[in-house]
Amino acid sequence: MMMTGASHKTIAPDEFQIPRVITPFPAPKLSHLPMFQGDHKESLYWGTYRPQVYFGVRARTPQSLVAGLMWLGDEKDDDGKHVIRHFCENSEDLKSFGWREHNGVDFGRQELFEQDIILETSFVKSKEGSLGYGGDWSARINLINKGLNDEVQRTVHLFFYIADEGGNILNLGKDVLDPKESSLLASGSRADVGSWQMHLTSQSQAHLETHYCGFKNPDIVNLSDAVQKNLAIHENKSARLQLSDTSEDSSSIYVFQISTTTQSTIDIAFVSGIRGDTSDVEHRIRSLTGLPLSSLLEEKHIAFDAKFKECFHLSEKLDSETLMVGKAAIGNMLGGIGYFYGQSKIQVPTSTQAKSQEEFLLYWPAELYTAVPSRPNFPRGFLWDEGFHQLLVWRWDFRITLEIVGNWLDLMNIDGWIPREQVLGDEALSKMPKGYVVQIPSNGNPPTLLLVIHDLINGIRAEKFNKEERDEILSFLDLAFVRLDAWFQWFNTSQKGKEMGSYFWHGRDSLTNRQLNPQSLSSGLDDYPRASHPTEDERHVDLRCWMYLAADCMNSIIEFLGEKDRPATVDYRSTVKLLADFNLLNQMHYDHDLGAYLDFGNHTEDVRLVWKEVTGEDGRVSRELVRETFGKPELRLVPHIGYVSFFPFMFRIIPPASSILEKQLDLISSRSTVWSDYGLLSLGKTSSLYMKYNTEHEAPYWRGPIWMNMNYMILSSLHHYSIVDGPYMAKARSIYEQLRSNLIRNVVRNYDQTGYIWEHYDQTKGTGEGARVFTGWSALILLIMSEEYPLF
Repeated sequence: MMMTGASHKTIAPDEFQIPRVITPFPAPKLSHLPMFQGDHKESLYWGTYRPQVYFGVRARTPQSLVAGLMWLGDEKDDDGKHVIRHFCENSEDLKSFGWREHNGVDFGRQELFEQDIILETSFVKSKEGSLGYGGDWSARINLINKGLNDEVQRTVHLFFYIADEGGNILNLGKDVLDPKESSLLASGSRADVGSWQMHLTSQSQAHLETHYCGFKNPDIVNLSDAVQKNLAIHENKSARLQLSDTSEDSSSIYVFQISTTTQSTIDIAFVSGIRGDTSDVEHRIRSLTGLPLSSLLEEKHIAFDAKFKECFHLSEKLDSETLMVGKAAIGNMLGGIGYFYGQSKIQVPTSTQAKSQEEFLLYWPAELYTAVPSRPNFPRGFLWDEGFHQLLVWRWDFRITLEIVGNWLDLMNIDGWIPREQVLGDEALSKMPKGYVVQIPSNGNPPTLLLVIHDLINGIRAEKFNKEERDEILSFLDLAFVRLDAWFQWFNTSQKGKEMGSYFWHGRDSLTNRQLNPQSLSSGLDDYPRASHPTEDERHVDLRCWMYLAADCMNSIIEFLGEKDRPATVDYRSTVKLLADFNLLNQMHYDHDLGAYLDFGNHTEDVRLVWKEVTGEDGRVSRELVRETFGKPELRLVPHIGYVSFFPFMFRIIPPASSILEKQLDLISSRSTVWSDYGLLSLGKTSSLYMKYNTEHEAPYWRGPIWMNMNYMILSSLHHYSIVDGPYMAKARSIYEQLRSNLIRNVVRNYDQTGYIWEHYDQTKGTGEGARVFTGWSALILLIMSEEYPLF
């Protein structure tokens, strides 16, 4: 289907052959593997799979029952309306928020710090007694007063909602305005879970007042606006801050206002598969509320702590603050896993407008089970982020990792391409800048999923898995091989350079007069400086190293599985040999004067942004910042030292006895280049583009700030070179210990001061910057604490 602007036209099959770019890869889906069916699938059916909201529950099915929490903030908006907290925001409205514990399956505990109260939300599942698919679940909301005087209780207005995305009619409880008379809020019936009920109980003596409103269409993206409007109408009429106690005919969403005071506890229980026995239902509700729920949550908390110790073996020398950060890292990573369903928008292949919203193709309807980088800023799937996420997750639960990797590979088209950002469904779209929604089929993203697979294979070699687990991983790889092979082949053909063994990231804008240095979004390093004038002569050293890793991973899979009935499109053994050729690497990318690996391309340093008067299409003249070139570009190595310069080091292509290794260690530890007391800078201070804006409004992103994923990769190789025989072992060990200590100390300090793990950290002060709750790859700090690194 092609869409044009806001309208769309469906073209009949006999008129239009489906374009290759939106044709699924012709192989069995990995999500259909037996290991992901049965008990495994049911155990993961319900979950906190709505990372974009402060607290939300849904099932892993396209048209799910959806539940969530909203509450009134302390302030009012510019129109004088009460602010309603619902979707996560990257602002200072909350002092902090995030999961303190989460096991990825059936338990989580989160704290949300308002200005003077804490909302503690807990989630737990139970299959005991339930006949409904996925079982029952309960949400506890504990309101804790953190004002100057803990004795003074204040009123809190909560709004808990239940919606049916499929539009099924919900039934309102008969005594919903009198919770003492009946705890039933709503009920309904669905094909997946059967008859269900949702109940409300309070575990304190605090006064509880309930009100409601119902809507026919479950428009959850705009739900807080609808509630705000409903409240305002009633407040104007009666001067009371309460919902209208009315509902539209055939409502498929109900919002329940629960007004109570601080120092109180609210339990909301969901029971499914009800078959008429009221005593059974009452028993199940009792087991999911009150003291039994307290006991169950305590039991899950103890189990979480025990598994945390078992998985990460943190030294007893670590203090309680550091351990708290480690638990927040894994808790937020697992608590941030979401389920999404929808259709990606793909640029029409013939279009030349990379970010045009006028023409696009719709990918096939697809589901995605994935972790996300940041709940407030990036609550959606990012391809290269996910590989780093799963380095952490597989050490907690490798089956979750396999299913997530399988979901991503199932999104592959017939050419072997996977869209790098997955914006599936209205909620994901609502948090996405419009200019980045349409995905470009010529652009890739680092194949970090192969980093995880390589790590799992090495885990098998190191006997970290029992026989059953080993067999599951190998059966996954057996079915995944044909997709992984196609993915590699897509990179090997679409991103190859002019020279044998060279590659470059496609998608840079060679015509821009706005960007100081045209971005390479597909590399994942966005504004990291490349050649000033993009051409097909470019050679990107980071992509060359990713291809080395990918080829080595594919070769390892073949060695494990054998070559029978597995016709690969590439001779992986020869490709590994080519890309591991140290002399060839040095010929293409090494600068002997700087002692650094660099990109190659058509480049001049003499490019600047200057103010000019520009005449627009409407004839109006405006003053704008535009790019001007003052020197003649020439084919050369691009003299910017930073993360890209260390990729051969990260992937351990440099021999341990090579003098180049010593120069790399000197660069890493140089305070005049990338070293700081808080971690390694993304771009060296010697670069002409260090901390330079790329446009008038695009602040430096990968031009100085400290990023955890690259620090983790460099730290990993420092650890490697400190334990393999060679003349620089001691030097590598010393730098490793200093860098590891700096990273841990700075992340813990920031968490203690702000309550957050951050997207990146300031290059001069170490302060957290960018997105809050960035427990995507910044959560790798936990693996740094436990000294768990991938082997190559």
